[in-house]
Amino acid sequence: MSYSQDGRNISKVAVIGSGQIGPDIALHFTKVLAPYGVQTVVVDVAQKALEAGKAKLEKKIAKGVQAGAFTAAQQAEMLAHVAFTSDYASIQGADLVVEAATEDQELKGRIFAQAEKLAAAGAILASNSSHLEPDAIFARAADKSRTTVIHYFFPAERNVVVEVVPGAATSPQVTEWLLAFYEAIGKVPVRVKARYGYAVDPIFEGLFQASALLVETGVATSRQVDAAAAKALGLTVGSFTAMNLTGGNPITAVGLRHYHDAIHAWFRVPGILEEKVKSGAAWDVPARGETVDVPPDLGRLIADELRGAYFGLACEIVDAGLITVSDLDMALELALDIKPAFRFMNEIGTAEALRLVRAYAKGHPGFPVPACLAERGAKNEPFAIPVIQRRDRDGVAILTIRRPKVLNALNQQVFDELRGCAADLRSDRSVRAVVLTGFGQKAFVSGADVNFLARIETAEQGEKTSADSQAAIQAIADLGKPVVCALNGLAFGGGNELAMACTMRVAVKGLKVLAGQPEVHLGIIPGAGGTQRLPRIVGVAKAAEIMRTGRPIGSAEARAIGLISEEVAEGLLRRAVELARGLADGSVRAPAFHAGPIPDVPRALPEVDIQHLSRKVDGILCRAILEGARAKLEEGLALEARCFGEVCATRDMRIGVENFLKNGPKAKAQFVHA
Repeated sequence: MSYSQDGRNISKVAVIGSGQIGPDIALHFTKVLAPYGVQTVVVDVAQKALEAGKAKLEKKIAKGVQAGAFTAAQQAEMLAHVAFTSDYASIQGADLVVEAATEDQELKGRIFAQAEKLAAAGAILASNSSHLEPDAIFARAADKSRTTVIHYFFPAERNVVVEVVPGAATSPQVTEWLLAFYEAIGKVPVRVKARYGYAVDPIFEGLFQASALLVETGVATSRQVDAAAAKALGLTVGSFTAMNLTGGNPITAVGLRHYHDAIHAWFRVPGILEEKVKSGAAWDVPARGETVDVPPDLGRLIADELRGAYFGLACEIVDAGLITVSDLDMALELALDIKPAFRFMNEIGTAEALRLVRAYAKGHPGFPVPACLAERGAKNEPFAIPVIQRRDRDGVAILTIRRPKVLNALNQQVFDELRGCAADLRSDRSVRAVVLTGFGQKAFVSGADVNFLARIETAEQGEKTSADSQAAIQAIADLGKPVVCALNGLAFGGGNELAMACTMRVAVKGLKVLAGQPEVHLGIIPGAGGTQRLPRIVGVAKAAEIMRTGRPIGSAEARAIGLISEEVAEGLLRRAVELARGLADGSVRAPAFHAGPIPDVPRALPEVDIQHLSRKVDGILCRAILEGARAKLEEGLALEARCFGEVCATRDMRIGVENFLKNGPKAKAQFVHA
């Protein structure tokens, strides 16, 4: 058995190194690949390290069972497909090798000289280096085209970000495959150009240096800096606490020392860090839940210093051309659990961000003022941080909605970018068809941001909100070119409404939960076209039952009722591109869609058990479905917007939204039917 993707099969994965991070990498691999029969082997020459790594992995899996993350059967399957050994011959035949040994260039070179001979022909050889350039690590490799750096972050089994850093000779196909592979197995990969430290660590370690300098110069204690940093940067833990948790003092000292030459002169190893490396002692940090006294003036000083350093460090990475603004912002938020730098600068104003960086540079020799911030800050212009990614493939534009932290949920930015993408694609003669998909494997679009509903105070505001959402989605429907929606995961609420505006829909095969219109659980109705498009695609009775109960449907049922055209077992995006080309050249026929009145609309809808749901909202929903079905689509959409506004004036809408925001999606709202 093996895991197959885009023409490459993985039947064995080898992880070399059973120290700090190797067992965690192996844990993630066995979690996602064991169901495919893939064997993961962890190799280390030190028996003590192997025993410790095996115990660590088993303990984490056991905790996962206790927490309900894994079943006992999954635990047994995962453990059966991972092995720890000192025998390097066990690498034989591995299709993917990930080295996670000590950060030592010579050692890594020796490891890969041996691994390259043992691994399967064409196997990908990757180093989990945190700093070293791939060209240095793989200098002696016989076939550099299949080598790369894949940098994991702590803790590797849970932290979703990986930096994919190709070398000068790395095959573009290998890089693209790895980006797709890691996305498919639940990670958030970002492509980074090779430079010592890559993109994220110079910011992480640079922030530690900025924090350490505040302590070293007597401005504040490490406890005060960590407490203030959490407020200033939105961090879960400050730099000193992070060093204690990760054991990162030694590698950070090495990184800072090399950054001085590789990046700029400000970087250096603070004396207090050198002392900690020698002594092995931990930093004095706040205990969990402890409140540390930080006088207001001191708090503002620390905040200004750390923000100035943070913004300057992030902008230098972009100036160096290592990564895009949107990729870096996403990686910072997810990998470091910090307020993303560029959204943060947009929020406070780039002029203010520039002032902070200039002030920091003035007080810290060698710290540069990056050109990208100087340019925008001079005009107080925000950074562009797109959430819809576009790439073109032989006449087909592939649009990916990428907001992984919220499962690609729709917000105003997504709606605005949909309009912009539609306008660009409509006039782009090189594009004959479009594929629309979501990032990751969990969701196409999980719905719309519920927070905006809480801000609706009148029926008029509700109607306008609905009409605006409809207009953004209608821009896709009116593109004038075929659009295939590749449903890579669930499509709820506005996600399903967006999918229904496409010419055709295909989905991953075997999804127990694929689509739904769960709005009634919030005390509202679909407001982005759902009450009008779903009946025209699956029939009035079936659409009404799905919307009135708010129940989700799986991919098999979606195929049976005509919501999707195909279930795809493997290569969803590839199949979507094929269908898009076929629609464009006429070899594939688009599913029928009735934009006019639906024939034979019943006078009333069949009885449906709506259980605890609002009868008031149900009455409005039924009216929107029936009256809209008897009208043209355009008229039905206008009706839906009016009905959405009417719902927003009900008490049950307030109850439903407040219940969701306070208690989460699983708690049933106590509707009063008014």
